[in-house]
Amino acid sequence: LHGRKHTTAQKFANRKIVLASMLSTMKTIARSPGARLIVHNGARAMSYKIDLKGKVCFVAGVADAQGFGWGIVKAFASAGATVIVGTWPPMYKKFLDMIDKGFGEDAILQDGSTLKIDKVYPFDGLYSTVEEVPESVKQHKHYVGLSGYDIKSVAEQVKKDYGKVDYLIHSLANGPEVEKPLLEVSRKGYLGASSSSAYSLIAMVQQFGPFMTSGGSAISISYIAAEKCVPGYGGGMSSAKAALESDTRVLAWEAGRKWGIRINCISAGPAKTRAANAIKKAKDGKPGFIDRTIQFYAANSPLAGRKLKTDDVGTSALALCSDMNAAVTGTILHVDLGMHTMGMAVDSVHIKDFISDHVGHPEWAPAELPEYAGK
Repeated sequence: LHGRKHTTAQKFANRKIVLASMLSTMKTIARSPGARLIVHNGARAMSYKIDLKGKVCFVAGVADAQGFGWGIVKAFASAGATVIVGTWPPMYKKFLDMIDKGFGEDAILQDGSTLKIDKVYPFDGLYSTVEEVPESVKQHKHYVGLSGYDIKSVAEQVKKDYGKVDYLIHSLANGPEVEKPLLEVSRKGYLGASSSSAYSLIAMVQQFGPFMTSGGSAISISYIAAEKCVPGYGGGMSSAKAALESDTRVLAWEAGRKWGIRINCISAGPAKTRAANAIKKAKDGKPGFIDRTIQFYAANSPLAGRKLKTDDVGTSALALCSDMNAAVTGTILHVDLGMHTMGMAVDSVHIKDFISDHVGHPEWAPAELPEYAGK
């Protein structure tokens, strides 16, 4: 009996030690930036708010209010960051006109305020230095009157204007022959896709890395075609995305050791962006490549019947860059409704009836977005 009492007393003592340790940890976390303690129904719990006031985020590849870059801009602006963007020169003046006219609901942030882009730079990821820009490009009607749009020049101007960059976003890609299957792609088209879509990340990290803050972060945008065959996604773009993901891992090591910054990549699902619409455009009123891909994901992904939003990618990028993921680097985060996990299409004519009739699992049936019903 005496032994049992001693054991019970020891248990209570151990619990007191554990509780004291937990409280100490919570106090430490609560003192960290962005963290706060909240009370819900009398219980104390941790809540984490991402506060990026005083931080500078440069987003390359924003030219409208439809792409993933725009979703990222909104997410970082909502968190309080100063957001600056790099826009492809042929779209630069048009994008400035869009900003002057306003983007309506597309520019409303989480707190109800209107998005403010601090500065827009003409930016062409195809050229690392001004010496690489051909004379023919300089004299092109979309480039005349513009200068300093190569990666090195933009980085130097950003450093002069802001002194630092905390978050670097690579949201750009271009495949000159994207409508061609790989068997028909020229060497020039293939290398052009890799140069614009993959090497541009390396060049950006090279030029921005030296004045990025230690603990800062860079994000790029990829696609499942980097890992699996996606018929119709041509022009060597699948190879470019594969290179982008491989470079993410190597840059995570090199830039992490050299400057203390993190490099991650988001493999995003399909969304009807300006760039995506360039792949096998719709003809004769029929759905194009991107429309069919969006419906395919809605029908077959674990999160059935849902359409991926650019804001989904934006908030995921924000989370990856925040201190909540301070130990995460070199990773490829799939933001694609879970489609990357699938090994079978449930709307296939070979399996559809079986899936639909599967006893006890009617929810396994293919889903369909309302706007595509009956098409």
